[in-house]
Amino acid sequence: MFPVVPERALLELARTEGGPDTLTLLVRDQDTRRLLLLRAVLDAAEAAGPSVCTAAQKARLREDWALLTEADRLPAADARFANPARARLFHPLTGPWARSCLRGLDAAPGPADGERARRLRRDLAHFSAIAAVVAAGAGIPFRTRLTARAGVLALPSLGALHTARSGDVPVDVTCTEGRLVLRQADAPDVTVHLESGVGAWSGALAWTPAHALPGLTRTAPPLPLDDLDPYRELPDGPGHGNLRTPLALDDAERKRWLQAWSGTALALRSGGAQRLAEADALLRCLVPLETPPDVGTGRGSCSATRREAFGGLLSSTPPDAVTLAATLVHELQHAKLAALSDLVTLHRAGPAARYFAPWRTDPRPYDGLLQGTYSHLAMAAFYQRRALVGGLPDRDWAWAQHARYRAQVGAALPALVGSPDLTVRGRRFVDEMAATHERMAEHPAPRGHVARAQAYVASARALWAQRHASALPPSNG
Repeated sequence: MFPVVPERALLELARTEGGPDTLTLLVRDQDTRRLLLLRAVLDAAEAAGPSVCTAAQKARLREDWALLTEADRLPAADARFANPARARLFHPLTGPWARSCLRGLDAAPGPADGERARRLRRDLAHFSAIAAVVAAGAGIPFRTRLTARAGVLALPSLGALHTARSGDVPVDVTCTEGRLVLRQADAPDVTVHLESGVGAWSGALAWTPAHALPGLTRTAPPLPLDDLDPYRELPDGPGHGNLRTPLALDDAERKRWLQAWSGTALALRSGGAQRLAEADALLRCLVPLETPPDVGTGRGSCSATRREAFGGLLSSTPPDAVTLAATLVHELQHAKLAALSDLVTLHRAGPAARYFAPWRTDPRPYDGLLQGTYSHLAMAAFYQRRALVGGLPDRDWAWAQHARYRAQVGAALPALVGSPDLTVRGRRFVDEMAATHERMAEHPAPRGHVARAQAYVASARALWAQRHASALPPSNG
């Protein structure tokens, strides 16, 4: 069922690149896995006992699935997808929702049953909202009852209704001729008019429309800037640090996003044509994050990706187009490598955190080191290409960035290349990464930048060793 990755594609990706066929292979495989994940939710619900998923909940799931199936048979509204239903189901934030459903359906009984039941009830109710949005976008007339969550009914890709009462509130929805009527007790009806692509407008103050940025290229569809979806939060855990607070945008923040976005395609292209091509092929939505206080000012920003949300990128408000372009380059490498790792076993290293990474103060597991080195290699290439473009006002800054990223990669590569846990294809992959790093020497940064970058890495290594080396077995630290 899952495709074989050709050697040509493996080496393209090892160079942090990827032609159209290679990127299409990754996208199609991830979309297939999304469909299997959704089917797994339905199967898990059917198999769950009545104390976990009631007969009424199972019946509603079947109704929602039937509505999706009906929409699935209709012609495509978006040329990227086979049909309008899949355009919604492949939205990145559907992945975290499905994972949350499976956790609720599969978890063993225990003291947290009450909270788990409440979360699962809301998760399953959200599937009804997804089905309603898909049917509305496909032009299918329907009547249904949805449930607002904590006073908000989120209709993914359309917007959100703020109910008159707080808590979980029933909302009756009628859809006819591209128009939704949302009815709740003790409040005026809200009429919502669907727009083509992302968003829906209403004159009611209770309605907040979904927003989108213009397509990254002339032929690309609008890109959702999603600050409404209830599944956009990062999960708790050390992997994401303090990047857990999604941001609801006001007009000023939205304008800052639009201003930075307007120059992002040009900034991407200046770092290599493949950077714009991969963003156009892989990016499906942006999720705004609050900026943590430790990020600082100037060109500081924070960002993340989620493995279960392929095509989604979370980022604080970018200060400028170059920073946003660099964020896309960095995070899309994580998405590419994660998608490749679903298809190819690159290594069999365990989860022990024992490796030095110059961009982190804590020890990293082998897979984390590989992910970080891969994204930093792409950043070194991006800034080198920018530095080689004549006439850029920030050319010297680009050289400094390139020198720093390249020095960091050089410090991490020995542990990657020397690992006995690499598979045959994994060794081909990291060897090509190393060769890509070496080829950058053909266009070296100015010596001052190189010296400062090497001093930075040496200082980071010494500090890391002082903190951690005595407690760890020998590695690259």
